[in-house]
Amino acid sequence: MLEPVGDETPETGVVLSDNPATGRPIAGVRLDTEASYEQVLSEAIAGFDRWRRVPAPVRGQVVRAIGEELRRYLVPLGELVALEVGKIRAEGIGEVQETIDIADFAVGLSRQLYGKTMPSERPEHRMLEQWLPLGPVGVITAFNFPNAVWGWNAMLGAVCGDSLIWKPSLLAPLTAIATNAIAERVAREMGHEGVFNLVIGTDDVVGERLIHDGRVPLISATGSCRMGRHVGAVVARRLGRTLLELGGNNAIIVEPDADLDLAFEGTFFGAVGTAGQRCTTTRRLIVHESIAETLTERLVEAYKDVKIGDPLDRSTLVGPLINSRSVDQFLRAIEQAKQQGGEVLVGGERVTGDGLGGHFVRPTIIRAPASGPFPISHEETFAPILYIFSYRDLDEAIAMQNDVDQGLSSAIFAGSVRATERFLSPAGTGSDCGLAYVNLGTSGAEIGGAFGGEKDTGGGRESGSDAWRQYMRRQTVTINHGSSMRLAQGIEFGASS
Repeated sequence: MLEPVGDETPETGVVLSDNPATGRPIAGVRLDTEASYEQVLSEAIAGFDRWRRVPAPVRGQVVRAIGEELRRYLVPLGELVALEVGKIRAEGIGEVQETIDIADFAVGLSRQLYGKTMPSERPEHRMLEQWLPLGPVGVITAFNFPNAVWGWNAMLGAVCGDSLIWKPSLLAPLTAIATNAIAERVAREMGHEGVFNLVIGTDDVVGERLIHDGRVPLISATGSCRMGRHVGAVVARRLGRTLLELGGNNAIIVEPDADLDLAFEGTFFGAVGTAGQRCTTTRRLIVHESIAETLTERLVEAYKDVKIGDPLDRSTLVGPLINSRSVDQFLRAIEQAKQQGGEVLVGGERVTGDGLGGHFVRPTIIRAPASGPFPISHEETFAPILYIFSYRDLDEAIAMQNDVDQGLSSAIFAGSVRATERFLSPAGTGSDCGLAYVNLGTSGAEIGGAFGGEKDTGGGRESGSDAWRQYMRRQTVTINHGSSMRLAQGIEFGASS
């Protein structure tokens, strides 16, 4: 199975989207069946056959129009994200802005799907590469980015000539319905049906069918490492492609000559933003022993004053966790940390009262034991828990950072060029993550750079740079414009040989 959704698993043919700030349902969504899945796939396949024949710059104009329509709905769509998954309003709006940004990027890309030419060893021959549309692309998204992760895949896939089949998390179906409806309507009004398709269903009815379906050449899946291993294995058995964006256990290293104001700000947002429910959340802070106490005290004081509450209230900095199961996992992780020698410095409890219902917890800082194993820090708990470690030399700190299964995001705060270059070593002996930041936190990637990580994070890359190539197939072309047949490597074959 893909990813269980706990007490949200529907048995009635309808899934309820709950407001995590209140624990009460917002709306019910009818689930797709086997028959409706087949209908969606048929529409996506037919849509692909038409869409791939449209010149790429024309496809870019459709994506441009989608981006403009998303701009019109930026605030209400961002507020829907906040309402449905509990992100604070600014982050919900920022997520939709990210989709708009990638649409802008994709418009330019539609005129830059470049191939290469290369010299042939045979006279009167020409060689070149061209990139061709791949096919219907399955996009499986998690609850924590219910709009942007689809945008990364959909905008690039669309300009590449692919149709999209989106399976959103059952914890965030309303955002998916609203977002896909905008894209589908704009494309249809411009004469292009079947490009943007949505299928909402349980893993056993929809998810497993999608990843096993040989008609879908690429599955882009975002979720846990456990889910990614299953998706990767299933798709590999049918020789399909996967683009996996999985877990993160991200660390910030703080050197003794760091700007502590910057380090504080980067850590604070990275650790408590989205209530710790980002794959790029800062989960470990590795601070030089000479400044560890100073920085820790600043963070503890800030955590005491952080505003927790209604995500639509503009003064709120921390909203709720997504559901009660996440709260339970948060509390279990804290108990395990205590049993393993960790010291809770602030937070560590569920937040109730003051009119708060829903699934609120207090952001937590835990000082790691001075020595010995601390296994809980190697796990990704999707909640606002920050583990603080101290170190003596930079090699030790980098080794600590890399000593986890995931390899998504990493950061260092330092004034020394030698320290930052050691962290970014071109020999590959520094950070082993897909994202590396200097004097920035672990969260807040821009769309211009390819996003993704190594090791158990899955190795996928989405968004900018040359990530578009994953949505296309490469074809090497050789043209003989002479009058004789020549073989490569100087081989002569035939009666005269």
